[in-house]
Amino acid sequence: MKVHEIRELNVDELNGKIKDLQDQVFRLRIQKAMGQLDTPSKMRTVRRELARLKTVLKEKR
Repeated sequence: MKVHEIRELNVDELNGKIKDLQDQVFRLRIQKAMGQLDTPSKMRTVRRELARLKTVLKEKR
């Protein structure tokens, strides 16, 4: 998701997407610990997306 797309979302939508990504990061960390993570780069992209969402949310507040 691009930053300009994220900025168009309202606060409730941002909070929902943040919750989903935090859950996804949790599941990826468990997969990594078990040695089942197929693409390690997925962890990086999800964490960056989460950071983008949190940054835009903080800007809106």
